[in-house]
Amino acid sequence: MGLPLRMDTIHAPTVPSGPSSQSVTNGNATQLSFAELQLKKENMEAELKALGGVLDSHGVNMETPLTTRDGFPRADIDVAQIRTTRSRIIHLKNDYKDLMNAIEKHLHAHFASLQDTNDVAPASTPRAGAMGDFIPETLDEPFAKVNSVVTDSPADAAGLKAGDEIRNFGYVNKDNHDGLKKVAECVQGNEGVR
Repeated sequence: MGLPLRMDTIHAPTVPSGPSSQSVTNGNATQLSFAELQLKKENMEAELKALGGVLDSHGVNMETPLTTRDGFPRADIDVAQIRTTRSRIIHLKNDYKDLMNAIEKHLHAHFASLQDTNDVAPASTPRAGAMGDFIPETLDEPFAKVNSVVTDSPADAAGLKAGDEIRNFGYVNKDNHDGLKKVAECVQGNEGVR
């Protein structure tokens, strides 16, 4: 014979269960702006962090056994709350993956539209380079000439050749090179930067 179950000793988990893995975006993800997608991402990350804190407060993680060796629920932890928390984490991680896919698609579409815009730009307009630089209509006057380039150096990798003229070097130009001291400062300030 078993002991009678007392209803006043049973309690509901304190973590709300929230929506399950239904559509993260409440509809078509392409209808949301990037800012809305980003806000959803930040909210999910905050909730995942809070739920991780709930598990930490019990001293468990997603793999910690919730039963004793004999198969009984552990008495030292709130098994119901941990199971509810784990379930919510699993749902959120699935939703987060879907949301990140939607963000990726949005970014691809955005940059594809930028590329299309650049493709139809008039030929006389300066084109932006990879670093946001552009080729001005008139070039600055050179302030230095390359005598030699060390093999396998960053200058060599960048394609610099002996005889090339230096017109600009980072923020350094003909007006501020100070006997090439500013070139050395610019190099030192960017060591290790790619």
